[in-house]
Amino acid sequence: MFLLVVTPVLLILVSNKSAVSEQGSRVYKNLPAHYRCFRGHLLRGTHRATSRKLVRFSAWKMASAKNGGIARTQLRGGFKRTMMGLRCVVMLLVLLTALPVRADITDGNNEHMKREHSLTKPYQGVGTSPSSQWDFWGSTLVTSQYVRLTPDERSKQGSIWNTVPCFLKDWEMHVQFRVHGSGKKNLHGDGIALWYTKDRLRPGPIFGNQDHFVGLAVFLDTFRNDQHGMDRSFPYISAMVNNGSQPYDHSKDGRPSELGGCSADIRNKDHDTYLAIRYSKGRLTVMIDVDDKNEWKECIDVAGVRMPTGYYFGASAATGDLADDHDIISMKMYQLMVEHTPEEDSQDWTKIEPSVSLLKSPKDNIDDPTGNFRSTPLTGWKVFLLLLCALLGIVVCAVVGAVVFQKRQERNKRFY
Repeated sequence: MFLLVVTPVLLILVSNKSAVSEQGSRVYKNLPAHYRCFRGHLLRGTHRATSRKLVRFSAWKMASAKNGGIARTQLRGGFKRTMMGLRCVVMLLVLLTALPVRADITDGNNEHMKREHSLTKPYQGVGTSPSSQWDFWGSTLVTSQYVRLTPDERSKQGSIWNTVPCFLKDWEMHVQFRVHGSGKKNLHGDGIALWYTKDRLRPGPIFGNQDHFVGLAVFLDTFRNDQHGMDRSFPYISAMVNNGSQPYDHSKDGRPSELGGCSADIRNKDHDTYLAIRYSKGRLTVMIDVDDKNEWKECIDVAGVRMPTGYYFGASAATGDLADDHDIISMKMYQLMVEHTPEEDSQDWTKIEPSVSLLKSPKDNIDDPTGNFRSTPLTGWKVFLLLLCALLGIVVCAVVGAVVFQKRQERNKRFY
């Protein structure tokens, strides 16, 4: 990438330098024969320094008079070529920055998809038999096209859980879902929760699952309970890591314990809607694709997250006085090929306690809806943009320096 940006600049500078050298050669060749003889005669004398200055001054005056300002014309041509090259470099930088964010998320290579942790059509591995890899509970309805966790009816709860514990250290879950119903604006609820927890099939008040859970939860909350929190729009997606000691505060939409979140219009869409959860090397990232643009948009990015292996994946949903259809179309698990240090490989990942390293407690986030309380380094995409800006600054400085140098050379030649 560095070569793609720097190479055009070097070509521009080299071409301008060649043009200056060729200009000097043409100036000397266009001198009359008696001036060149006069130069050789004087150089054989004792005052060689003075002779050179006289010859250079005479050569410059003769060439300027004879060629009608060719040097200045060539300088202007070199400046135009420089500016055209700069435009090309700027266009290249714009194209590079326009690359989709999907590069930060796995491309869904089937070679790394773990089928024992994936839920796909026609859902043959779903059931209550001992060989089933997925089990369900409550109002969940399994069809050949979708898994409906709750129908568009009041006071329903349903869930579906993977029966195989996951022992991957680095993973990524892609979820295709659909939330739809007959309720008008703000008259629908409650939402879907995606889980990676120590226990499974534990019904409770948190979107159909137990409170004080141990593990990770990502909530797709479609109904606003906290009427004082009007600084965010719903539906709202948030994440929570719990070691079993914290409750989920439904009355405040989970704000005291959330790690971060974003608003997303996910209801009654005519196109597919997706969510991706990535955990790799202590970093939790949640991306969404709900605008039918075929590209991921970052929703949550938190560093310092510690999650153990051996937990279970699942999804649940609930309705209250308001309702919606909550459908899971697919859940695809991918293994991320990441290298770890010998110390990391030697530790027992099943004994790790879920935790997050924060600058301050998640409870302090009550009055900070932006979630900007995390101590997280720059992501790869942000670093990439910063590098592009730095390279653009270098290119501009190099071009301006070349133009100034050429003008100074022209000014110096006038005094010889």
